Amino acid sequence: MEDEESAAVLRAVGRQIKLWREAAGLKQAELGAAIGYGEEQVSAVERARRIPSPGFLDKADEVLGASGKIAAMKKDVAEARYPKKVRDLAKLEAEAVELGAYGTHNMDGLLQTEEYAHALYQMRRPLLTEEEIDQRVAARMARQEIFVQQPAPIFSFVQEEATLRRPIGGKMVQQRQLEHLLELGKLRNVEIQVMPTERDDHAGMGGQLLLLKLKRGETVGHVEVQRFNRLISDPREVQTLEIQYGIIRAQALTPRESLAFIEKLRGET
Repeated sequence: MEDEESAAVLRAVGRQIKLWREAAGLKQAELGAAIGYGEEQVSAVERARRIPSPGFLDKADEVLGASGKIAAMKKDVAEARYPKKVRDLAKLEAEAVELGAYGTHNMDGLLQTEEYAHALYQMRRPLLTEEEIDQRVAARMARQEIFVQQPAPIFSFVQEEATLRRPIGGKMVQQRQLEHLLELGKLRNVEIQVMPTERDDHAGMGGQLLLLKLKRGETVGHVEVQRFNRLISDPREVQTLEIQYGIIRAQALTPRESLAFIEKLRGET
């Protein structure tokens, strides 16, 4: 695991499964056969070497007569699957009443379709394993639950025109991604804007950024480049990002113009 917090969760889950298995008088191979998994998989889960799937936990709970105590750990295990920086960002997003994001090279993670996200992770260098790709895509999709939480936050996204035209994953994936943007753009609490490539005055040349206005009243920023990311809480630095993002929004197409632009591009794809 990439951090101790996740490792501690998985050790606790593995220990509980082992205790319930032993109390039921079953060997690892017997439990595996009963729930449809191999002995090595059961052993790896108990030793915190493998992340159990929701199905594994549900079946183990049923077979071991745990009355929901094992299945109840699914939420903790799901969070442990994700890298710490993703968990931290998701927690902040869940606390946000307003979110503003400027994207330069690809779609913002909250806007991505599953296919698009998979294609992005698949092209990572050094290469990720299939399991790592699946875990990261799942983490990205889980973050998007923020769109349906109540009360719903206010979202604004500014995307560089190039991110709409770049056929990540191929033409079909690109087209479905554009259709997804059009669907999200119709939501009352979501505004999507396009920054045209032809703009000769551009306040966003410093790169992508994220601003989160939290329920407790403060605003924090988040910037990421390559594999390095930084959370910004200093009020003076955050204020600079807010000013910068305000200018970026003013320089971009309006939300209505942007949706028309995306619709036109979708027809050309």
